Amino acid sequence: MSRRGGHSNALQKGASKSLSTSSGDPNQKGASGYKNEYIPNFISKKPFWLTENDKDEGGATDYLEHQRLQRKADDDLLISGDKWYDRGKKVGPAATKYRKGACENCGSMTHQKKDCLQRIRKKGAKFTGQDIAQDEVIQNLELGWDGKRDRWNGYDPTEHDQLIEEYARVEELRAQAKALEGKRGGDGDNDGDGDDEEDKYAEESNMPGQTYDSSSRVTTRNLRIREDTAKYLLNLDLDSAKYDPKTRTMVDGGALSDQAAQLVAEEGFMRSSGDAAEFERAQKLAWESREKGSTGGKMHLQANPTEGEILRRKLESQKEDDTKKKRQELLDKYGGAEHLKAPPKEAAITESESYIEYSESGSLVKGKAAAAAKSKYPEDVYINNHTSVWGSWWQNFKWGYACCHSFVKNSYCTGETGIKGMEDAEKMRTGDDLAAQEMKQIAWRKEREVAAAEAEDDTEERSKADAGRNEDEKESLEDKKRKRDQMYSGVTEEELEKHRKRRLLADDPMANYVDSATA
Repeated sequence: MSRRGGHSNALQKGASKSLSTSSGDPNQKGASGYKNEYIPNFISKKPFWLTENDKDEGGATDYLEHQRLQRKADDDLLISGDKWYDRGKKVGPAATKYRKGACENCGSMTHQKKDCLQRIRKKGAKFTGQDIAQDEVIQNLELGWDGKRDRWNGYDPTEHDQLIEEYARVEELRAQAKALEGKRGGDGDNDGDGDDEEDKYAEESNMPGQTYDSSSRVTTRNLRIREDTAKYLLNLDLDSAKYDPKTRTMVDGGALSDQAAQLVAEEGFMRSSGDAAEFERAQKLAWESREKGSTGGKMHLQANPTEGEILRRKLESQKEDDTKKKRQELLDKYGGAEHLKAPPKEAAITESESYIEYSESGSLVKGKAAAAAKSKYPEDVYINNHTSVWGSWWQNFKWGYACCHSFVKNSYCTGETGIKGMEDAEKMRTGDDLAAQEMKQIAWRKEREVAAAEAEDDTEERSKADAGRNEDEKESLEDKKRKRDQMYSGVTEEELEKHRKRRLLADDPMANYVDSATA
């Protein structure tokens, strides 16, 4: 009994306390009209960076307002067309004179010369003061998070009407073109079949795992249909194939016994070999024949595959015959059939008894000497009237022609005249011609001086020789005239001195004498 009484007293105290708190502070109320004392202080207390200006509709402050979802205005989330940028809008009338700080080109105050979009004037508005442009409207829109990231922000929906009209005109022209083709064909069945070709193709391709694009008329398989066996089930041998579930590929390239595994490539599951490629070509041929109406528009590969195969073989044989016929016509007209015939295989194999041995690098070890390596350039081919090949002349680290000393490969030969002209041009360029002329004049002067000096020496020698010869003749005459007593009296000192001056080294009998003892 005491426990029940204590519990009831506690409930009464809690209720009285809640009533006192709810009626004690009328400004501290929640959304339900009273403050919940069981909410912790760190939740009910507002952060320091919040203001107390936000009031609810009742006029009282909600102490849990900072915990509730704050509803923002629609203008912050989505920007309306009225608040979007007014592109190209001008402010008021244009100024009558140039203002300081304005654009030097057009005179507008809203941008500088480097940002001006008008044509660059010959004389800007700063110097002329005429034709000053109006100021642009500069807006500063404060967009919300969604408004900044909206791709269609500022888009005018009326622009889409122009696109709709353009497509409507295209469809109208297409219908007119189809009507004209029907009139030209004159076949009512073909016209009826060609009215809704795209819808028919779409209905025919209504198969599981396939999609049809009417614009490109290509059937693509984007999923594995239920009838196809999964690749990891093609080979169930535990010791052969291993399936990697992460990359969805077979480690050893798939089952070896089943050829169907080779039709599926590892990347993209695209049919790439076997009869799949042949089937694709047959399907394409069926579509093209139905589109062109070459088979009456009734060829269907799935409905009558035998007819499609026969027609495909017929068209391929006809195409091959046309190619051969055209090739034969060209050969008959221009000739050259003898060059297309392959030589017999026996002619390519020649027998020889000569033994030739090569090393691993390909060089000759034994046997016949290797032929001289040929140049990659054509040999003995003279172009542009040249009498020598390119590279037969070398001067100043340049290759040229020896016939005209030209360093230009595609030049025309000028012969000896060109050589002389190039020498003269080189002399004029380096100044060697003037120096050579001066050296020639100096050498000619020296030669004249030397010749004159030699002529003078010759005359002097001749005169001396003549004088000596006369003296000798006189002496010989005097000797002949000497008397007998003068001849026996001996040689005088004057005669001996004269003899020593006139004698030669070869006349001395002791000139080549060598003493054996001293040697």
